[in-house]
Amino acid sequence: MEFVGYCVKCRKQQRIRQGTVEKTARGRPMARGTCPVCGTKVTRFLSEKESGK
Repeated sequence: MEFVGYCVKCRKQQRIRQGTVEKTARGRPMARGTCPVCGTKVTRFLSEKESGK
């Protein structure tokens, strides 16, 4: 899946590369992947609609 998240190192919105949808410890869906520019981990919280469930 293709997601856009905020990269803290680049300080701008980046597409999340190799993004996976995971659940936090409290059950909230989030997308996790890497920034294509700098390689930093990027996470973004998702709504239930975006998570595909």
